[in-house]
Amino acid sequence: MPLLSSRSILAAAVSAIVVGATAHLVVLLVFFAVNGFKPDYFGDVNAFFLPQTLFTVLFAAVLIFVGGYRSWYIALTSGVVAGLLGALVGTAVPLLASGSPLTGELIGYVVATLVGLNLIFVITVVVASATVGRRVYEGLATAQDAGGSVGERRIAIIRRPAATLADGHVTHIDKQQIDLDLADEQWESYVNVLENAGWSTIEVDRADELADSVFVEDAVIIFGDVAVITSPGSEHRIAETEAVEATVRELGLKVARIAVPGTLDGGDVLKVGTTVYVGRSGRTNAEGIHQLRHIVSSLGYTVVAVPLTKVLHLKSAVTALPDGTVIGYLPLVDDPAIFDRFLSVPEEGGAHVVKLTDDTVLMAASAPLTAQLIENLGYRVISVDISEYEKLEGCVTCLSVRVR
Repeated sequence: MPLLSSRSILAAAVSAIVVGATAHLVVLLVFFAVNGFKPDYFGDVNAFFLPQTLFTVLFAAVLIFVGGYRSWYIALTSGVVAGLLGALVGTAVPLLASGSPLTGELIGYVVATLVGLNLIFVITVVVASATVGRRVYEGLATAQDAGGSVGERRIAIIRRPAATLADGHVTHIDKQQIDLDLADEQWESYVNVLENAGWSTIEVDRADELADSVFVEDAVIIFGDVAVITSPGSEHRIAETEAVEATVRELGLKVARIAVPGTLDGGDVLKVGTTVYVGRSGRTNAEGIHQLRHIVSSLGYTVVAVPLTKVLHLKSAVTALPDGTVIGYLPLVDDPAIFDRFLSVPEEGGAHVVKLTDDTVLMAASAPLTAQLIENLGYRVISVDISEYEKLEGCVTCLSVRVR
């Protein structure tokens, strides 16, 4: 995440306080119990650990705000850093303030407390950071405003590329070599664009064993406050949905599912107002479309099935501008007449846009002519290089799921 907003600052501060308070309470109880529950010890223990707690809250808040809770294992690392720094500084400062000189003996004592007096405190900070602290942060950072609704939120669900990204599967293009370092840089740039445009990012836990998991869009489709968990059409991607479902549940969304024998990938679903175009592709079958139609009809949506033979997913061929105009690269579109308004674009990479605001779209840097065309229609275009993901039949829509 980091979330560049006043809400994220508040969320970072509150979650840091929760982590610090949890650690402080635990050490008070432990030392109180070890000393036979004698009231005389309570004040001394409280006074000793208070500086550690305050410094830990400070360090944790900074780490959280700059992305320390992006995933559980990063939260664990942030807890280690905040706990160690808080314990060391919190122990040293009172000694220095009381007049003790900064000597090797003092430094040795402070460091030794990490395996003595401060050990339980540090361990508690680490555990609390990866559990209750992270949950408090996500709950506050993504909470709806009072009187608001899920539809007023601007959240982008993302998933960090797997270490096995180069093993991703392709169907309609030849396999190419993937530069993993460049792919990581491009993903970070993509996420930065979303955040700078005012989107709060929520990261699904990374799954290095799932090569295609960075294409998180295929695992879930959002309809207001309902998240439809898909049934991936490739056996290699079935396991991707579990962690994604856990994430949308943490966001408080209602959950529906596409069940086998139905198959449906999120990349085959294009929403234009209340019309839902669904590609009948190699990954989405008729039963999957039937189940989706049943789920969303009660939500006020109409499903329109679209024949698809030339690309992996529907949104590999077409997406839509904020005004509802469907844009696509004509050689890859089976039947453009299906769409109410269709605009042909001059480049394959130009067929994919992500709506950031009513007048701003995100698209791939590989389509400068299309970017100029869209700008001439009165839109602001933000381009990002995703060349390594295009080698895997990915596009800008695949790398996030937007919750409005």
